[in-house]
Amino acid sequence: MSELYFEYGEQELNHLRKCDKKLGAAIDRIGIIKRKVNPNVFAALVESIIAQQISTKAASTVTNRLATLCGTDFAELYGLTTQDIQTCGMSMRKADYIKGIADTAASGTIDFSVLHKMDDLEIIKTLTKLNGVGVWTAEMLLIFSLMRPNVVSYGDLAIRRGMMRLYGLKSLPKDKFARYAKRYAPYGSVTSLYLWEISSQEE
Repeated sequence: MSELYFEYGEQELNHLRKCDKKLGAAIDRIGIIKRKVNPNVFAALVESIIAQQISTKAASTVTNRLATLCGTDFAELYGLTTQDIQTCGMSMRKADYIKGIADTAASGTIDFSVLHKMDDLEIIKTLTKLNGVGVWTAEMLLIFSLMRPNVVSYGDLAIRRGMMRLYGLKSLPKDKFARYAKRYAPYGSVTSLYLWEISSQEE
């Protein structure tokens, strides 16, 4: 299957250039950013739990082991025990979270196939009912699975750091962050890609 990337183009970039000159200059300097997305929300959520607080390489290894056990989209995950999941190389707590997510999906308590019909806040409210899923995780799924266009996460340290670096700020209280995020609408998710990139660059 071919890889999918977060889709955006000149319409979004031109809007951001017009609404923020500093951001526009960064966009022109950095160019197009390609970030992979996984439209299977259930699989993306499982992968996000695996990836919490471990390296990208370690997360990839654990994900591949789990996929070997239950299929690449984790379709048979609900048939595994917590111990089965844990043997793939993760903590028992993470295994318990993943088992809980699988059981919730299997029982229909959360229907992952209809999440795309909900608005952003409804999705966050629904997903954060799951153990191990906080607001930040739900926001990342909004971007990298559901491809929602206007997500700028205050809970993401790298986004805050990128914003502070872009504007030369020493501090970034939540109300100031919200004013910047409002400026980027309706293409906050594209801005997030650039703020991550700015955050990762050396001074």
